[in-house]
Amino acid sequence: MKQLPSAKIIGEEDDDCDYSSDEAQSMVIRETSPEVLALTCPEDLTSIKEEDLVIWVDPLDGTKEFTQGRKQDVTVLIGIAAYGNAVGGVIYQPWYSQKEGGENTGRVMWGAVGLGAHGFTRAEPPADRKVITTTRSHMQKSVQDAIDSCKPDSLIQIGGSGSKCVLVADGTADAYLFASPGTKKWDTCAGEAIIKALGGTMTDVHGGPIKYDADVEFPNRKGVLATIRNHEFYLSKIPSDIMERK
Repeated sequence: MKQLPSAKIIGEEDDDCDYSSDEAQSMVIRETSPEVLALTCPEDLTSIKEEDLVIWVDPLDGTKEFTQGRKQDVTVLIGIAAYGNAVGGVIYQPWYSQKEGGENTGRVMWGAVGLGAHGFTRAEPPADRKVITTTRSHMQKSVQDAIDSCKPDSLIQIGGSGSKCVLVADGTADAYLFASPGTKKWDTCAGEAIIKALGGTMTDVHGGPIKYDADVEFPNRKGVLATIRNHEFYLSKIPSDIMERK
């Protein structure tokens, strides 16, 4: 990339594309937003060197849902990490809503740690509510057991990691819980950054951090737990047999 030539880009659809080519650069959007540029970036972000950035990209999160026509579960994910930590993220929902006549209206959510989250309005849920979102099509025993132990008020099962992060961020769900391998770093980096920008937390189901260095393995082998609040409560409910797995 001409804009960030020293940054590392890792994507699910990674290939040998020459991002500096004229064809690739013709697809780059260079317009800037005065509202965004008016925000004051925290010093710990402005001091990051370009070569320390790792950008995790999933151009079509929710591929299965896309083929099944469940397009509202589909997202485009761009996560930015520095020193192994998620610091910025963009989630684009191409089919966020559909107007009369079939016209699709997309939505872009973005956030950065220290800058907050933007592009949507969060609906603050009741403090004692427990709504969990999880996988629609990979309900292994460990996933079900972890959810059952939390005794949620309700369960939202949808496809795509990005769409689950959206539900936590906008207040529709209180926790994104997936106690199994299956997601990868490009699935979670953008969502983690937005959730952290809201004051929330994303870890594996053991409570350990998810690291995004360029040389890490791609799978999140210890699962995912994301919340805006009460993170320790959900961790405390993970069954011991799951916690004992390496």
